[in-house]
Amino acid sequence: MEEKIEALLKPITDELGVDVIKVSLGSGGHSQLLRVTVDKAGGLDSDVLTSISRALALQLDAEDPIKGVYRLEVSTPGLDWPLQTKADFDRHADEWVKVVFPDGSSQEGRNLGAVDDGSFTLLVDGGKRVGEQERVVALADVSKVIRAINWKEVSRGMK
Repeated sequence: MEEKIEALLKPITDELGVDVIKVSLGSGGHSQLLRVTVDKAGGLDSDVLTSISRALALQLDAEDPIKGVYRLEVSTPGLDWPLQTKADFDRHADEWVKVVFPDGSSQEGRNLGAVDDGSFTLLVDGGKRVGEQERVVALADVSKVIRAINWKEVSRGMK
């Protein structure tokens, strides 16, 4: 079912330059919930989400692939959505990320984008003596990578 919905969604998102991250159909109380997660480099505003929702609703009404009552929810992944693919790292290049390792430790830095399907480059602050350093991180060596807020940059902007 999700594949059918993605096929209806693709022309809409392609026209807007938006990536489909996930489509899921599940229960949502008394009706089914069709959840569509989309993203774009630089982020999306509510007008784009509304356009996608309205266009997809028209397609769903015309094609009627979902039997019964359902609710449609179109949203972005949010900060805590894990980056997992080359496309994720490229879409969020130059953004601050938090890398969590299997031992529970973590490191924050600027994502410089994917090197290949299995690794990405992280720009970390090595301190005053060393300065910034690029580090290639293999996805196999981490538990998760999520976008984060660089509070140092935020506080500098407030001064």
